[in-house]
Amino acid sequence: MEDGSRRRLGRGLAALIGDVDTESVVNERSRLSRRVPVAFLRPNPRNPRKAFEEADLADLTASIREKGIVQPILVRSVVGGGEAYEIIAGERRWRAAQRAGLHDVPVLINNVSDQEALELAIIENVQRADLNPLEEALGYQQLIDEFAYSQTALADVIGKSRPHVANTLRLLKLPESVQSYVREGKLTAGHARALVTVEDPAAVAARIVEGGLTVREAEAMTKTVEKTGQPRVRRDKDADTRALEKLLGDSLGLAVSIDHKGNGAGQLSIRYTSLEQLDELCRLLKRE
Repeated sequence: MEDGSRRRLGRGLAALIGDVDTESVVNERSRLSRRVPVAFLRPNPRNPRKAFEEADLADLTASIREKGIVQPILVRSVVGGGEAYEIIAGERRWRAAQRAGLHDVPVLINNVSDQEALELAIIENVQRADLNPLEEALGYQQLIDEFAYSQTALADVIGKSRPHVANTLRLLKLPESVQSYVREGKLTAGHARALVTVEDPAAVAARIVEGGLTVREAEAMTKTVEKTGQPRVRRDKDADTRALEKLLGDSLGLAVSIDHKGNGAGQLSIRYTSLEQLDELCRLLKRE
C-alpha cells in the first residue's frame, strides 16, 4: 500500500476511535453519518474477531439500553445489496444493540476496498485489545495470504513492531489443544510464545495450566525441556505444599501456586483470567 493510502487509513481510524478531532476530519465524516435500522447491517465474515464474551455483551447491552450507542458503527455499502451495509468495525455494538431492542443505530459509511476493510477491522480491534492473541494472528495471516503483505509492511500498517507481528504469527504453529488454552484465557500470549520451540508443546502446556505457572516460570520450564527433554518446574513441591495449594485454590476458585524460597520465606501466586475474578478476589480479601 502506498504511503498516502496509509496516511488516509490512519486518519480515518483516528477519527473513528476519537484520537483526533480536527474540523476537517469531523466535516468529512459527518457527510457520511446517518442512522439505519439494525436489520440493514450484517457482520463481516472476514472479521478477525470471532469470540464475543457473554459477560461483556451483557454489560454493553445494559449500557446501550440506558444511554444508547455513543460511538457510531463503521460500515460499508454491500454491492448489489440495496440498503444493506457490511460492518467494518463495531460488530459487538451491533449485537448488543439488537439485544437492547434498538430499532436503528448510528453508522459511519466508508466505502473502502476489501483490503482496507480488513486493515481497519484488525487495527480497531488491536488498538482496543478486543482480539485474543490467536484472533490477532489469524487477522495478520489473512492480510499476508490475501494481499501479499510482508511482515515489515504489515507491521507498518498495523502500527506494531515487526518482531511483534512475527511472534504473534508463530502462535498459529501451536497444536490445537494449546490454541484452545489461549482462546479460553488459560494461557497468555507470553505463555504460548514460550511453547513454540518445545518438542511437545501440548504436554508442556498442560503442565503449565495445571500448575498455574507464570510466564517466567513457564519460560524456565521450557528451557529445562529443551535441555533434558522433561518438563520440570524449578523445584519439586512436597505433598503438603500441593495439598495447601489445592485447599486455597478450592476456597478461592482460582489457581494458586506456593513457592518456598527457604528460611520460612516464599511466594504465594493467585492466577485470575478476568477482571471479574480479580474483583471477587479483592472482595474476599477485604472481607472481615
